[in-house]
Amino acid sequence: MLILFLIVFVDLVGFGIIIPLLPFYGEFHQASPDQVGLLMATYSLTQFIAAPFWGRLSDRIGRRPVLIFTLAGAAASYVWLGFAHTLWALFAARALGGLMAGNISTAFAYVADITSPENRAKGMGIVGAAFGLGFIAGPAIGGILAGPDPMNADYRSPSLAAAALSVVALVLALAILKESLSEEIRARIAARTPRSRLAHFQYALTHRHVGLLILLSFLATFVFAGMETTFAMWSRRQFGWGPEQNGYLFAFVGIISAVIQGGLVGRLAKRFGEANLITQGAFALVVGLAMIPLSDNLPVLIAAMVIMAYGFSVASPSLNSLISLQVSDEDQGGVMGVARSATTLARVVGPAWAGMLFAGLSPDWPYWGGAIIMLLVAALSFRAPKRD
Repeated sequence: MLILFLIVFVDLVGFGIIIPLLPFYGEFHQASPDQVGLLMATYSLTQFIAAPFWGRLSDRIGRRPVLIFTLAGAAASYVWLGFAHTLWALFAARALGGLMAGNISTAFAYVADITSPENRAKGMGIVGAAFGLGFIAGPAIGGILAGPDPMNADYRSPSLAAAALSVVALVLALAILKESLSEEIRARIAARTPRSRLAHFQYALTHRHVGLLILLSFLATFVFAGMETTFAMWSRRQFGWGPEQNGYLFAFVGIISAVIQGGLVGRLAKRFGEANLITQGAFALVVGLAMIPLSDNLPVLIAAMVIMAYGFSVASPSLNSLISLQVSDEDQGGVMGVARSATTLARVVGPAWAGMLFAGLSPDWPYWGGAIIMLLVAALSFRAPKRD
């Protein structure tokens, strides 16, 4: 589990390095604002397309070769990004990076392979903690390497640093990572009639309980991604904040999320059960989101963010754990790929939805709207399956 944590962490640091620089990089190549938006969405869109493919392939040939190949591809995409001299090359490099990042579904399937049902939520939480820590460290490293002046930023060094980190993860995978999927399970998978991509989606979404759990995961990520996208604009209007203050606050949220997912969610799942944690998390997100528009001072805002961080940090790994527990060993990769596609799609459409509410109604409506959606999630969570 430690090596998988390191691989995902290093991979996500590489991804996070690029995020704060990409809008400026696009404008450097004469991209219009709408093209910058498309550039930001390209990565998630191709990740959405690729996640089920990598998951299905890992069911057939094993998790290790898929992780190794995609880490090598990620390193190549960052090198291409660093040497992109045209806007189309920038789009192509991000598209390739997203295709390779579909391997996260394989990482979740790997966790399902090596954990018992009782420890599944803990394992999913550890991978979630790697996500959180990667997103904390990555943007800070990228900002330092690029420099403070967006007009004269160094875009190549952060890209090459991300490539180097992916190579580090690749070397770790080659040297230490062992295959988690047994020959027996792969033989059973090979003996079955292969499913098409559409059939995998149909199987996952119509399988007992799995469709509901994927829907809940989509809605929770949809709302949280909308909050992440609009919060900086909201805080500038409410408190006059700039990037530095928002960076500190999101780093604080990331640390809380990493602590909860990496250290607490396993014990909480054993005490309360994953289904109850989903309900707890949904109600916490309702409260936290509703508190943001009411925050007229820093202590109230910090309390709102802590409650939200708790909610998302217990709900997300619990949902992944329950999804994996509903299907056979032979279907782990494919189903986790579909689940990952759903949350990736949520990160494409959630920010667009929140931005429309922000501009069309008021800066507070992404949070009121998100709270309403999470009330629906909380109600539906009572139908989630209980683990025996």
